[in-house]
Amino acid sequence: MNTKKQAIYILMEAINKEKKMRIIKTISSVLTIWLLALCSNTVYAQQDSQYTQYMYNTVVINPAYAGNRGVLSLSSFYRTQWIGLEGAPKTISLSLNTPIGTAGVVGLGFSVVQDEIGPAKETFAAADFSYTINTSEKIKLSFGLKGGVTILNVDFSGLNFNPSDPNATNIINRISPTIGAGLYLHSEDKWYVGLSSPNFLKTNHYDDGNSVSNVTNEAHFYLMAGYVFNLNENLKFKPSALLKAVTGAPIALDLSANFLINQKFTLGGSYRLNAAVSGLVGIQISDSLMFGYAYDYDTTELGNYNSGSHEVFLRIELPTRSRAVVNPRFF
Repeated sequence: MNTKKQAIYILMEAINKEKKMRIIKTISSVLTIWLLALCSNTVYAQQDSQYTQYMYNTVVINPAYAGNRGVLSLSSFYRTQWIGLEGAPKTISLSLNTPIGTAGVVGLGFSVVQDEIGPAKETFAAADFSYTINTSEKIKLSFGLKGGVTILNVDFSGLNFNPSDPNATNIINRISPTIGAGLYLHSEDKWYVGLSSPNFLKTNHYDDGNSVSNVTNEAHFYLMAGYVFNLNENLKFKPSALLKAVTGAPIALDLSANFLINQKFTLGGSYRLNAAVSGLVGIQISDSLMFGYAYDYDTTELGNYNSGSHEVFLRIELPTRSRAVVNPRFF
């Protein structure tokens, strides 16, 4: 489970009470803080995976996006956060989506996301279905459904817990169902707006041994939007935004601005409200292959104890029956 926001708040309180060097030695980085949160009575936080390059991984958070690129699209992401802190979050995701049939109104997708933080690993696997209608000649509205499971594992064996402590009981392959939905409205190549929740269900993680008193996954809601400005024949500019909301945690807002140069190179930046600033770069190696990289610098006090976060992605797109030629699009 991902409790990055909760970890930051607890760490800030510790910083105000103790000297910096002592904190580094005694808290055993974010790992220990996350465990304190895990074993508390109730935990609410931003728990879904976090992506700086969310605009290239839309189907993971919005099932209505499945098939909207008009081609078979496969994406892989790897994110390692807070470099230098033991037990800091790491995320790997693999996804694919494609339109079905020559009409292209139905889209299917599948994604697997694994979050690792401290002794915990949570794997999320889901299938996506979308249906698209034309609201006008150039505007389309897509409806999407997502269904799957999460698998939670927590291994306390490598930590300094008393073996008799009930809080040290491992969690092995705890499975929970997930159901989500989304809407995606967009023009052919100018703008988009999306609203989604990858999982509506509230999940309580606990067991008969009371290893976790009450750790709760709440529903997350995402609102995204972007617009493409054609500055000239060889230069496009796309500002975009992603708003994230979950019960018990502050609203999270990502603001991004990217330039597309000669349909090949992407350069841009991003600001995560009260959290981080980022640089983004991408290259369209061919019509079918794109590579991207992002670096985050923490603007919180936590930035004094880590070397930032790194994120890379690779996207492969192949023709389908509904579109014989891959035509790279900016969203």
